[in-house]
Amino acid sequence: MKFRRYSIKSRESKRLLFDISKRFAFDLQSFFTKKSKIEFIEIDNGNLILIEGKPLFFKTSNLLIPTLLFTEFHSCLPRITVDMGAIPFVCKGANVMIPGIVGVDGDFKEGDLLLVVDEKHSKTIAIAESLLFSDELCKIKKGVAAKNLHFVGDKIWNFATKLIEK
Repeated sequence: MKFRRYSIKSRESKRLLFDISKRFAFDLQSFFTKKSKIEFIEIDNGNLILIEGKPLFFKTSNLLIPTLLFTEFHSCLPRITVDMGAIPFVCKGANVMIPGIVGVDGDFKEGDLLLVVDEKHSKTIAIAESLLFSDELCKIKKGVAAKNLHFVGDKIWNFATKLIEK
């Protein structure tokens, strides 16, 4: 895969950290300073954002999502637990269906980011966008609960893990 990698200036870094902190209500300054090295890697469908060499976010024209490798960020996201039968489908990019959900941890509204974890090991397998409010999940028996945005085995995951291995 061809890609272009470049650093951004400290003024842009400061603004990016502020925008991300505001967007996700997560204090990135507690993990990184304004002088942290921030790089962009342009790949096929967007930009992978590296902070201090770690692939932490992925940005497309209209979407900014944390990568599955940014485990420190996972603690601030609500999570939905799926049964073991749903895992192969979610890990191939399928949306999260209500019948496959066995647990909900945290409150969320439509459009919020969610972690999708497996029921056996509580491992994060995807990041999804909620299509419902958390309290609606108990009342509805079928349909799509969340749109899969990033999952174990997708292009972002594969590229980021290869990048870390180097």
